[in-house]
Amino acid sequence: MSEALDYDVIVIGTGAAGLSAAALAAQGGASVLMVEAADRTGGSSALSGGVFYAAGTSLQREAGLEDDTAEAMFHYYMTLNQYKLEPALVRTLCERSAEAFEWLRGLGIGFTVDNLYSSGVDKIRRGHRATDGGAGIVEGLEGFLSGRNIDTVLDTRVETLLVENGRVCGIVADGAPVLSAATVIATGGFGANPEMLAQLYPDASRYGDLHWYIGAPTCRGDGLGLAAQVEGQLSKANRGLLLITPGFVKDLESYLPGWLMMVNRDGRRFIDETIEYSVLAAVLDEQPGRDCFAVFDEASRLASKTTKYRPAPNWTADRLLDHVEAGTLISAPTLEDLAGKLGVPAARLATTAERYNSLVQIGNDEDYFKPSAMLRPVAQGPFYAAHIRPAVICWTGTGIRIDTEARVLGADDRPVPGLYAAGETTGGMFGQCYAAGGASIGNAVVFGRIAGANAAKEKVNA
Repeated sequence: MSEALDYDVIVIGTGAAGLSAAALAAQGGASVLMVEAADRTGGSSALSGGVFYAAGTSLQREAGLEDDTAEAMFHYYMTLNQYKLEPALVRTLCERSAEAFEWLRGLGIGFTVDNLYSSGVDKIRRGHRATDGGAGIVEGLEGFLSGRNIDTVLDTRVETLLVENGRVCGIVADGAPVLSAATVIATGGFGANPEMLAQLYPDASRYGDLHWYIGAPTCRGDGLGLAAQVEGQLSKANRGLLLITPGFVKDLESYLPGWLMMVNRDGRRFIDETIEYSVLAAVLDEQPGRDCFAVFDEASRLASKTTKYRPAPNWTADRLLDHVEAGTLISAPTLEDLAGKLGVPAARLATTAERYNSLVQIGNDEDYFKPSAMLRPVAQGPFYAAHIRPAVICWTGTGIRIDTEARVLGADDRPVPGLYAAGETTGGMFGQCYAAGGASIGNAVVFGRIAGANAAKEKVNA
């Protein structure tokens, strides 16, 4: 960017939030500049599974789910997080979710009944998985933007917000000022910024080099820094989504086989091992060392395979032996020897396995009520154990405070004129418990649309 340009709206970031904001701004008659730090558009959204969490949609009705409502979705969100969220934001998210989903569907983005599922800890099918995943959602949004009054600049980071008389009036990028009537921050989270993680999400950084981030590498918290320049507020710290990992490979594999026997550092079983991935990290917070071991025997290894609904490619029989060879899966000829390698009390691990095997024999988990189909004995050596840690940073939940119109809130709780934000860079809608798969994409599109539509109106006031 070598010269100053004027636009009605500048959108910083081009994930689902930024693309949605640009779309609604352009639809509102605004000229738009999109600025992206990476060498391509899409951000973390393009890397995601492409699930959109919504209530009261046409796809739900096609599936025979006629009675789901925004009210029910709101109640679920708030009770799951003990009402420690900003209710007005969550209410807006829930009430606008169906509208945003229908808009995406109207863009030609594929959604089918077969890919509608219960993506949260409730049983209502609100998870709308796009046929072509997150990349398909990004492609659909880009198709809508094509041919409109929108310019895009890649490989560029915004350094400063321009402010005049208390109003944000543009940006400085690559040393050049660019003026606008309104600016939308949609830069994603800060999962790729170790210093910011240590400050704002310490739970995510406690494993040091053992943790990794699965979002876009350009997500370094730029938006939070920009908002701070105008005294924009931040939501509560230490929020986000950590996923568990056996550490076999640095890749996302959030589903663990349900037939494992999980024990803590005391050698005790503590959970139904088929629990939803989105809450297991929080459960581990209550265990000694905040981690656990997934124990199984040779018979289970030989029977291990992937399934359509629980794909776990690193848990196939042959791959498990590869992990033993690599040192990422612990193996021992006896349970006593395994306990020694894990550092857990051998007698207690033996007692735990004995109790577990008795439940397997009667086909009824009387302790934690795991489905009987997932009960397999831990009896035939050699024995194996994977070290399970909540070390995969999926997204960060601490972010810029906004109101229901997606306006950034300043130090006095009043909107900063000319400045909006949407998506993972914002906070207030997620607490200690992740609501469901698709909640982040839903949030990005809903508030991206709101931010873009309102930003387009600013050209009249500038």
